[in-house]
Amino acid sequence: MQQSISRKPLLTAFVDKPTERVDIREIRFAPGQQTGLHRHPCPVVGYVAKGTILFQVDGEPQKTLHEGDAFFEPANRKMLHFDNASSTEPAVFITFYLLGAGESELIQML
Repeated sequence: MQQSISRKPLLTAFVDKPTERVDIREIRFAPGQQTGLHRHPCPVVGYVAKGTILFQVDGEPQKTLHEGDAFFEPANRKMLHFDNASSTEPAVFITFYLLGAGESELIQML
């Protein structure tokens, strides 16, 4: 018996620049680890594979992302929070950096 395929929408992100390639990374945070103020010169999409993330783009409300949630970090927007929200459990997330022609820088710490 063949089962149907399930497709659950997670995120629609509007990207305002051409993409030549995608750099995909698995990132692991220790309990309580914080990224610090940063921005990306390219758009970033991703999802939380494990744990809980405190997420905030400058000018937008803070939110908590849970396992299975998707996120979007617009190019050149300050990220106020991308932190492991748990002080006891690690977090793992997958990021897709949408790079244009000749781009290689992924993150700029502020």
